[in-house]
Amino acid sequence: MKKVFAVGLITASLIAGGCATSPNNTQKGAGIGAVVGALLGKATGDNDKSRYAWGAVVGAIAGGAIGNYMDRQEEEMREQLADTGVQVVREGDNLRLIMPGDITFATNSASISPNFNPVLQDVATVVNQYEKTVLLIEGHTDDTGAESYNQTLSERRAQSVKNLLTTFNVNPTRVTTVGLGEYQPKVPNTSAENRQINRRVELKIQPLSE
Repeated sequence: MKKVFAVGLITASLIAGGCATSPNNTQKGAGIGAVVGALLGKATGDNDKSRYAWGAVVGAIAGGAIGNYMDRQEEEMREQLADTGVQVVREGDNLRLIMPGDITFATNSASISPNFNPVLQDVATVVNQYEKTVLLIEGHTDDTGAESYNQTLSERRAQSVKNLLTTFNVNPTRVTTVGLGEYQPKVPNTSAENRQINRRVELKIQPLSE
């Protein structure tokens, strides 16, 4: 049986819901939500610190200019990453790069595949041209194996991406990492194909605004 990750958080969530027996699906969902919320909350807090620290160094973008600034960065990112397997998704004034695990890492490894190094170098090239942004790197896994192992693996993979980006001169002050383990699948973990989709690293690029 899989060990439950972050038992305290899950237990607290179930108690708050008045649960006195084994959790049903709704209660289990609430427990998982508590874990994800805690992880994302920490990441958001760390990213806010990065935004503040980096913003003090490079300044910020005037509100009306943010859209154009991110438009240009999106265009360059799409050009650099065409045919690499990395998805570039626009989310309001943010960009999200979705890096599939099958092209980024070997199975059960946090070492970046050598063939993917040039892709991250291209990401760094664009990121370094648009310094008025900060980065949040999220590691994700499927649900195969123990939750605690998946959590650790997702953290190590996110950190590996940060480490490589910094070797390409991305200032580490701009970058925050978080591992989300198996808690935020893109699709249900019901097949090998779906699990492959869920094994990924996502890089969110956020503008520094005034």
